[in-house]
Amino acid sequence: MKKAVITGAAGFLGSHLVKRLLDKNYKVIGIDNFSSGKGENLVELLNHQNFTFIEQDITSATVLNLDDLNGVNEIFHLASPASPKFYQKDPLGTIYVNTIGTENMLKVAKQNKAKFLFASTSEVYGDPIEHPQSEHYRGNVNTWGPRACYDESKRLGETYCYEYYHQYGVQVKIVRIFNTYSASLRNDDGRVISNFVTQALLGKDITIYGDGLQSRSFCYVDDTIDGFLKMMESKDATGEIVNIGNTNEITILELAKLVKRLTGSKSTIVFHPLPIDDPRERRPVIEKAKRLLGWEPKVDIEEGLLRTINSYRKLLKL
Repeated sequence: MKKAVITGAAGFLGSHLVKRLLDKNYKVIGIDNFSSGKGENLVELLNHQNFTFIEQDITSATVLNLDDLNGVNEIFHLASPASPKFYQKDPLGTIYVNTIGTENMLKVAKQNKAKFLFASTSEVYGDPIEHPQSEHYRGNVNTWGPRACYDESKRLGETYCYEYYHQYGVQVKIVRIFNTYSASLRNDDGRVISNFVTQALLGKDITIYGDGLQSRSFCYVDDTIDGFLKMMESKDATGEIVNIGNTNEITILELAKLVKRLTGSKSTIVFHPLPIDDPRERRPVIEKAKRLLGWEPKVDIEEGLLRTINSYRKLLKL
């Protein structure tokens, strides 16, 4: 039986990954300090015979001495706030988890000769001048602004992975994740789909920041998790960076109108000033994922939104 560690296990992606690995008959060790994850995401799994949960801050050196991590085969390092609402609330903590926390988990991988997947982000491309973005693009990131704590710490996390791969032979793999969503994305997350669906269902104004012509590509969580698993399994992906995202691009205004239509909402779309350093365009090139992993997304935006809307209706008791 394979043994995997998932940091950020109580988060959106982490909790989905825990469930998938348990279904694949893994022994899973979940780690989280609940800085942005929610215990309720794991409550149904706490009694599972193959799941162990540890409340732990991975920026502390004590994580290196946890007996439960001995003999681990795979490490999925997902710990980090991903929503601006949360990473801007604790910018230094965000920096620490993506740098110190990343090195700590790389040390665990080195000790155990374990494979290591680092969850990086499309935010490393910043407000891109090159569109769409391939893994070769070096980005256009502002180091002096409210998003830098996340963007730049993820970039440095990638550098830690590079050094542990080249100096120590740790089997690192890096995924750059583009906007992921699903029915289980917490509705107070502050990200655009959770905001729009919640506002539409409650009949509140749908808030767009900027003119709404900025674009994004949204990937349903099942597809993203498939990408993680294929990345971890692939020998060819060792020492590689791979974009994981959907190539279907949509403007934020188009998204708001689609959410209105699918919910049957009478909400009004309103416009507010664009936040500092908010990217104008974001769409991945996924040819590398297709070639190395045989992966591409399957769930289109309308199907994914309908799943999300139906789940939020139950959550909001509508």
